[in-house]
Amino acid sequence: MSIRPNKLYGSPNTLAPHYSRFRVSERLLLTGHSHQAWPDAGFAGQVEAWEDAAHLVDDKWERAFAKAERVRTGWRQLLGDDDGDITLGTSTHELVARFLSALPLRTRPRIVTTDGEFHTIRRLVDRLAEEGIEIVKVASDSAAQLSERLTAAIDDRTAVAIVSAVLFRNAHIVPGLAAVQQTCTRHGVELLVDAYHALDAIPFDLHDERLTGAFVVGGGYKYCQLGEGNCFLRVPAACSLRPVITGWFSEFSALDEAEANGHVAYGTGADRFAGATYDPTSHYRAAAVFEFFATHGLSPALLREVSRHQIGVLAEAFDALDLPPTVMSRDSETPLDRVAGFMALRGAQAGEISRALRARDVYTDSRGDVLRLGPAPYLTDRQLRDAVGALGEVAAPPRVP
Repeated sequence: MSIRPNKLYGSPNTLAPHYSRFRVSERLLLTGHSHQAWPDAGFAGQVEAWEDAAHLVDDKWERAFAKAERVRTGWRQLLGDDDGDITLGTSTHELVARFLSALPLRTRPRIVTTDGEFHTIRRLVDRLAEEGIEIVKVASDSAAQLSERLTAAIDDRTAVAIVSAVLFRNAHIVPGLAAVQQTCTRHGVELLVDAYHALDAIPFDLHDERLTGAFVVGGGYKYCQLGEGNCFLRVPAACSLRPVITGWFSEFSALDEAEANGHVAYGTGADRFAGATYDPTSHYRAAAVFEFFATHGLSPALLREVSRHQIGVLAEAFDALDLPPTVMSRDSETPLDRVAGFMALRGAQAGEISRALRARDVYTDSRGDVLRLGPAPYLTDRQLRDAVGALGEVAAPPRVP
């Protein structure tokens, strides 16, 4: 069944009944950037995981691995990468840590990245800097020129370039990543693209983006509505890296080699970055949500159309508040078509305003001086305007009598 976008803008929203457990019709959930609601289908998947464990005990793993493969298929489809190698993990932290441990940092002791990466990557590379690895961070304040800065910083001493497809602070889409990939290839450098804030917020097809040679990391906690524990690392073809941080699942397809040669063996492709025993419940939930999205035609293209409409509604409503820039402002210079899944508002009291909105049952997200309004396809235009109206009430400066 394919949903027409206009069925999502008015009341009742066609999708909202499928999110009854999160009560999306009763609350103003604009936490779409940090945590979208889960469809009821995910609850059914979670119950199925418990029931399989109870009935099958240790024989549950055949069913669990089948769910994991359905999750891999979901990621491949979002990436337009039908034959891609996908390693699953509970967090991007564990996957990025394994990836970094595989790099030839003795011979290429240099990492090029940006000052706008999410905390997972920022913290790991900052710690490497304390151990003597050269970390070059190019400015991310203008996403339009970000790829050019990265390209200029890459050289033959560089082990990897790391960049987000969408910047997590302001939702700006980073263009020109294909040029970064070309430069990396020319210098023998790996490229890691953080697509967490892009997937299901904007279409991100690796072939269209000319990024088939890149590693890609991402997860389902945000726009994909999969909940926690559903992250991935996409591994390019012919990868021969040997991560130091390595799990015994990597030996599933390499046990004979390990026994014959007496050294640490690795599986091929994504198996090189495999972990170890995990809680499969998240994969049951994710498999059910991927099926829900497929059944209702919630493709990246449709979700992007809905997101652009909703960001436009939010921007128009916010501009109409006419708040003093000293109280709160938005970046009106960046065209809305260069903004992904949320609207970033800047103000010194962003955290305080977010808490005040929460007292009114308006859920938002703030980081530092940025208040983030993250819409989702189960919200109506009226709900978005009501949320901005509440923002105006709590943020408006007191009138002088």
